[in-house]
Amino acid sequence: MTFSITEISVLGILYTAALFLIAFLTDRGVFPERWSRHPLIYILSTGVVISAWAYYGVVDLAFQFGYGSLAYYLGSCALFLFAPVVLLPLVQLARRFQLRSLADLMVFRYHSQAAGALTAICLLVASLPIIALQIQAVADTVQIMTANKTAHIFAMELPFRDVVAIGYCAILAMFTVIYGHNTRSENSLMLAMAAESLIKVIALGAVGLAAIYYVFGDLQSLDQWLLDNPNQFDILHQAARDSSSHALLVVFCASAVTLPQLFHMASLKSEPGEVTATLSWGFPLMLLFLALPIFPIMWAGFELGTPLPPQYFTIGVPLMLESKALSILAFLGGISAATGALMAITIHLSTMLMNHWVLPFTPIRHGRLHRQLQLTHSVVAITLFAAGYGFYRLLANNYSLTDMALMYFIGTLQFLPGIFSVSFWPGNNSKGFMAGLTAGIAIWAIGMLLPAITGADRIPAELLGHEIQLGVENWQTITLWSLTLNIILMFIVSSVSDTSEEERYSAELCTDDELSHPLRRVLSLHSVQDFVDQLAQSLGDKDANLEVMRALEDLKLSPSERRPYALRRLRDQLEINLSGLMGTTMATELVNRHIPYSLPEGKGSTDINLIESRLSEYRNQLTGMAAELDDLRLFHRNTLERLPLATCSLGRDTEILMWNRAMEKLTGISAEATIGSSLESLPSPWNQLISDFTESPSDHEHNRQVSIAGNKHWLSLHKANIRTPANSGDDNQVILLEDTTEIQRLEQELIHSERLASIGRLAAGVAHEIGNPVTGIACLAQNLKYETETDDIQETSAQIVGQTERISRIVQSLVTFSHSGQHSDTQLESVTLRHCAEEAIQLLSLDKNKTQVLYINNIDPEHRITGDSQRLIQVFINLLSNARDASNEGDRVTVASELQPPYTVLEITDEGSGISEEQQPQVFEPFFTSKEPGEGTGLGLAMVYSIAEQHKAHIEIDSPPPGQTQGTRFTIKFPLLPVTTS
Repeated sequence: MTFSITEISVLGILYTAALFLIAFLTDRGVFPERWSRHPLIYILSTGVVISAWAYYGVVDLAFQFGYGSLAYYLGSCALFLFAPVVLLPLVQLARRFQLRSLADLMVFRYHSQAAGALTAICLLVASLPIIALQIQAVADTVQIMTANKTAHIFAMELPFRDVVAIGYCAILAMFTVIYGHNTRSENSLMLAMAAESLIKVIALGAVGLAAIYYVFGDLQSLDQWLLDNPNQFDILHQAARDSSSHALLVVFCASAVTLPQLFHMASLKSEPGEVTATLSWGFPLMLLFLALPIFPIMWAGFELGTPLPPQYFTIGVPLMLESKALSILAFLGGISAATGALMAITIHLSTMLMNHWVLPFTPIRHGRLHRQLQLTHSVVAITLFAAGYGFYRLLANNYSLTDMALMYFIGTLQFLPGIFSVSFWPGNNSKGFMAGLTAGIAIWAIGMLLPAITGADRIPAELLGHEIQLGVENWQTITLWSLTLNIILMFIVSSVSDTSEEERYSAELCTDDELSHPLRRVLSLHSVQDFVDQLAQSLGDKDANLEVMRALEDLKLSPSERRPYALRRLRDQLEINLSGLMGTTMATELVNRHIPYSLPEGKGSTDINLIESRLSEYRNQLTGMAAELDDLRLFHRNTLERLPLATCSLGRDTEILMWNRAMEKLTGISAEATIGSSLESLPSPWNQLISDFTESPSDHEHNRQVSIAGNKHWLSLHKANIRTPANSGDDNQVILLEDTTEIQRLEQELIHSERLASIGRLAAGVAHEIGNPVTGIACLAQNLKYETETDDIQETSAQIVGQTERISRIVQSLVTFSHSGQHSDTQLESVTLRHCAEEAIQLLSLDKNKTQVLYINNIDPEHRITGDSQRLIQVFINLLSNARDASNEGDRVTVASELQPPYTVLEITDEGSGISEEQQPQVFEPFFTSKEPGEGTGLGLAMVYSIAEQHKAHIEIDSPPPGQTQGTRFTIKFPLLPVTTS
C-alpha cells in the first residue's frame, strides 16, 4: 500500500500547522502556564531525546544485538533513576547561573572561554551524524510511503528524497527561528515538544499492539511462532557471546548527560528537586512503554516478509497490514520523533555557537541588543540546518540509522570526563579538560567520522607499522581508545599544570555551591536607575531598562529599591538573564564592566542574607545531619525573632542583617524594609542613635533619652561584637535596645513620693515650731485690744487676731496632713466669694516690693458657695500672686463670677506673659515652676488644685484667654449644691 504525494503533503502541512498552533496559542496565553509545569507535560517534553533512531533504528539495533539493544533503555533509565545524585547538581548549577548549553557549563566550570569554544565546535561535529539521521529518516519514510524515486520541480528531475529533505529542513528552520531563540517562548516550545512525544508514544504502542494481535493473533501465538523459528532466539542471544552489550550500556548511560534536555530542565521555573524527582520515575516509565513494542515489531516484520530493512519495520508493518490509519499514525510518530530531536539539538547547538563563536567577535549595536541577538540566532540556526543537510548528502544514504546513532553517541561520550569533573573532581582544570577532549574527539573523528566521509576503512600498515581498521564496524575499539586516552590525558595534564585562582573558585562553586563563598561584596551603585544608566552605555536606554525591569520582576522587587542586599541580588539576576541571551562569558564581561563588584574592607565579611536565602531554598532537600543542623539554626533564629527585647544585627559595613519583631514594634519599621539596607538609611532618631552607639567604645549605655513620635522615651543600649571563625577580627555586631521608659517614670514617681513624705515630716516640725510664737502673738494682740480705745489700734488688733487664727488653722492642717496624708475635717460654711477675693487683694496690696498691678473685683456679691473661707482665701492669694508675677507694671488682673447651673463659675484673668501649651499639663504638679530659682517653690498651684478638689470643684486653664493675644485665665467651677466631705 502506498500514498500519493498529495496525501503525504497534506499530512505534513496539517502536522506542521498543529505544532505552530499549539505554540501560538501557548504564546498568547490560551493554554495556561501551569499546563507546561504539569509533571505529565514535563515528562513528555523530555521525550526530545527519543529521536527517529529510537523510533525506527532501535529495531535495527535489536536485530543486530538482540537483548543487547536493551542497553539503550537500561542505560538511560539508570541515569535518571539516580537523577538526584547524578543530574541534580548539574540542574541546580545550570538553573542558578542560567547555563543554557554545555559550552556555558564548561566556561563556568573551567573559567575559560577557550574551553567553551572547543566544546561548542566539538559538539557540533559530534552532532552532525544525529542531525543527518533525522533528515534521512524523514526522507526515507516519505519515499517509502509514496514509493517515489524522483520529483519534478521547475522542469528539473531531482531525487525525491533530496526534495523532501530540503523541504523538511526549511520548515523546521522556520519554526526554530520563530520559537527557538526567545527564552520567553519556553512554554510554547515545551508544549509543542510534549505533543510530539505523545504522538510517537501512541504511534509506537499502536504498531506494537497491531504486530501482536493482527500479525500473530495473541501472545500465545507469538510464543508458538518463536518456538517454530529458533533462529529468532539466536538473534536475541548473539550479543551475549561478546562484550558489545556492555559497551553499549556504557555508551548509552553516559551519553544521556550531554543531551539537550539537561539544559531544558534547568530553564524551568520548577524547583530543581521537583524536576529530578519527577524525572527519576517519569522518564524511565516512558522508556518502558517505548521498549515493549520493539521486539514484537521486529518479529512481525520478519513474519510479514516486509521488503524493508529492519530499521523501517515500524512503518513497514502497518503498510504490509494494508491499514491506512495505522500507517498514517506510524508515519506521524516517526515525523514527531525526528522533529522533536532535531529542533532540540539545533536550538542547543545554535545557542552555543552564537554565544561562543559569533558574539565574542561581533560588537553589540547600541540600543539593538534583542534585535541583533534574534537575527544572529536565526542565521546560526539556518546555517546549522544547511550543515546538517549537507552532511546528510555527503553520507549519501550509505549508513544505517544505527550506524549514525553510534557515531553520535560515541562522539558525545568524549564530554563525559569533563562533565563528571564539574561536580565530582574539583582538581581538574581547563588545560586537562581541553587536552583530553581534543584527543578523544580526534580519535573518534579519525576512526568513525572521516571513514564515513571519505570511504576509507583502514590506516595502511606503512604509516603506523601495522594496519588499523576504521569505520563504524569497529566502534567498540574506537570507543575504548578514545575514552581511555581522553581520561588519561585529562588527569596527567591537570596534575602537572597550574590552576588559576579563578578556576579553583569556580570549581569549588560547582562542587559546594556558593554558600562556601558567601562574601558580602560591595556595589558602588545605590539605586535601580543607576543600573539602567550604566547598562545603557552598551545596551541603549530601551534594552537596558527592559532587562533591569525583567530582573526586578523575576525577583519581585520594587523599582524604588535601594537596599544594598536587594541591589546585589538585582545585579546577579541581571547577569543570569543576560547569560541566557548572550552566553556566560559576554554577560559576565558586560556586567563586570558596568556594574562591578568590590570586596569589602577586611576579611570575613560573610553575606548572611545570601546564606539565609540559599538555606531556605534548599531546606526541603536537606537530610540527616544537615537537616538537623538547619533545624537548630531555625530554632536559634526564631528565638531571636521572638525575643521580647528589641534586637538587630549589623555587618562590618553597617548593613542590617537581622531586625526582630520587638525591634519592629519599638521603631515602627518593618524587617522587610530594613534587612539588607544600610544603617544610614534608617529614619531619625534610630540612624543616629544606633550609629553613635556602634562607634562608642562602651558596650552599654543606660537611660538615653530620645523623642519618639513627640513623646519622651528612655532607652538602654547594649552591644556585643561577634567574631566569626573565618577571620581574626570583630565582624558583626548585635545591638539590643531596652525600653526603660516605664521604669524611669516609676522611679520618678517614687522620688516624688519620697519628697512628699519628706515635706510631710517637715510640715509637722514647722507647725510645731510656728504654733507657740503664733499663740503668743494672738495673746499680745488681744491684750492690745483691751488696753487701748483708739479705733485704728482696735482695728489693727482685730486683724492680727484674725490672721493668727488663720495661721493656727493652717498649722493644724499641716500637722494633720503630715500624720494622715489628708487635710483634717473642717466645718464648711456659706462663703461669699467676693469677700474672700477682697481679703486676698488687700493682703497682696501690702507688699510694695512686688509689681504693682490693678486688681479689679467683679465678683457678684450674691454669689455664695459652701466651703472653707480660709482655704478659699489661700486659693485667691496663690492665683492672684501668680497673675501679678506674670504681669507688667500697671496691668489689670480681673476677678469675676458667673452663675452657670449647676456651677458657680469663678474666673481670674491677667494680661501677663501666659503659660505655654507644653507647660499647661504640668502646672498643677508639685514643685513645678517656671520662675527663676529662688523665686518660687512650685507648691502654690498644687495647693490650689488640692483645695479645689476638696470643694468638688473643677479647674481649667486658658492661655491666652479667648479674645486676648496674651495672658492667662483660670476658671474654677464650684457646685451650687452644698458639698459634704468625709
